[in-house]
Amino acid sequence: MGRIIDWARNRSPWILHLNCGSCNGCDIETLDALMPRYDVERFGIQQMDTPRHADVLVATGPVTRQMAPRLERVYEQMPEPKLVIAAGSCAATGGVFKDCYNCHEGVEDVIPVDMYVPGCPISPEALIDGIVALLEEAGQDAKAERLAAAKPEIVQDGKRIDQAVAADPETREGTDESESVEA
Repeated sequence: MGRIIDWARNRSPWILHLNCGSCNGCDIETLDALMPRYDVERFGIQQMDTPRHADVLVATGPVTRQMAPRLERVYEQMPEPKLVIAAGSCAATGGVFKDCYNCHEGVEDVIPVDMYVPGCPISPEALIDGIVALLEEAGQDAKAERLAAAKPEIVQDGKRIDQAVAADPETREGTDESESVEA
């Protein structure tokens, strides 16, 4: 059942866009990515209006002190695994609002961030690339977690330990020296 859920999340991510106090430049570009010109719905990416159905949270703008508790509440309402994209310079570092009395220095001060999409404002292509990269990374993590749960004896540090390791020519590690083969 876990494979089906992971497959569905990777093939059809539902995103929730949340403006944390931005100038609306990144908001316009985020919504532009969902419009017919880029047509991300053909890839299964859809805008959701509720955090309870969203797989990916796209946060734009600097997080104002007033918006921080609301951002935390939205993040807590999302189902596991929670994936967060900080879209734009303001969401990543605070941007031009850095060191402002009423803003945090990025989304990561309030909730954990999985992917950063740089730009002021971001381009729709960059956002789409960020979503795809995030889902590829999350898919690999999900495969490793499933494998670790099924066969904990063959997983070490999230990687399979039965995969072939390249031999070091100086130490001859990884080779069998009991028999030599001559041509």
